[in-house]
Amino acid sequence: MEPTATGAAREAAVRPSVEADRVAAAAVEPIESVVDRAHLARMTLGEASLEAEVLRLFEQQAAVLLARMQDATPTAAAAFAHTLKGSARGIGAWGVAAAAEAVETNAERASASATACAVARLAAAVEAVKAGIAQRLRRLAEGEE
Repeated sequence: MEPTATGAAREAAVRPSVEADRVAAAAVEPIESVVDRAHLARMTLGEASLEAEVLRLFEQQAAVLLARMQDATPTAAAAFAHTLKGSARGIGAWGVAAAAEAVETNAERASASATACAVARLAAAVEAVKAGIAQRLRRLAEGEE
C-alpha cells in the first residue's frame, strides 16, 4: 500500500509536472500535431474561410471556459469542461478533449486538488492548440492551403 500524502504535499508533487506542461505548451506546435486536419476539413466542408472562423471561435470559447473554471465549484468546472470537450472534438483537438474529460472525471469525484491539476493540464493542452491555430490562421491569411 502506498503512503498517503497531505494535500500540501500532493500539490507540491504535481507543481513540477504542471509547470513542465506549460513550458511544453509554449513551444509552437504545427497544427497537424494538435488538431486532426482531416476531421476539421470534414467539419468545415473543406472551406478555408469556414475553417478560420471555426478555429477563431474555438480559441475564444476555450479562453472563456478556462477562465470560468479557475474559481468554479467542481460541478461547474465539470460543466465547463464538458462544453470544451465537445468543442475540441468538433475541431479534432483530441488532446484537449481528453484533458477536458479528465477535468470532468476529477470534478465528479469531488477531488479539489486533482481537479485543479486537471484544469492546469487542460490549460496547457489548450495553449498548444492555440499556438497551432495561430500558425494555421497565418497560413490561411497568406493564401496557403
